[in-house]
Amino acid sequence: MKIAIGSDHGGFELKEEIRGLLTGLGHQVMDVGCHSPDSVDYPIQGREVAESVASGRCERGVLVCGTGIGMSIVANRVPGIRATLCHDLFTARMGREHNDSNILCMGGRVIEPGLAKEMVKVWLMTPFKGGRHSRRINMIDLPEQKNDSFEAH
Repeated sequence: MKIAIGSDHGGFELKEEIRGLLTGLGHQVMDVGCHSPDSVDYPIQGREVAESVASGRCERGVLVCGTGIGMSIVANRVPGIRATLCHDLFTARMGREHNDSNILCMGGRVIEPGLAKEMVKVWLMTPFKGGRHSRRINMIDLPEQKNDSFEAH
């Protein structure tokens, strides 16, 4: 699988750990930076990873900043992206099963590397369940759709 990965300075060290894991698992990794712990503006890397996934150049993406919050906000501004901010194995699995997450966001200052690596593995291996979740994904993807026009299920 081709996976885009990016971080800011707050996520640099964890990004490097995850990049090594992905390469070791046989994935092709497109690292958009940052490439050192020097301060950078996270929207640059966040947008580049999101656009790589949305365009189909990469199948999935991983973004890491200090908390994961900023990266998830940036990525979810790109149409077609479902970036999930995860903190444990359960949220990583649910992000794939229920939300068909195509970008995993994590906080380099809040998650230790061992857990982060396990989260990445779970996120990569978990399939989307489909069914009622597909209907909900379609509702999210409808542009400018108002909530009151949705049928409750």
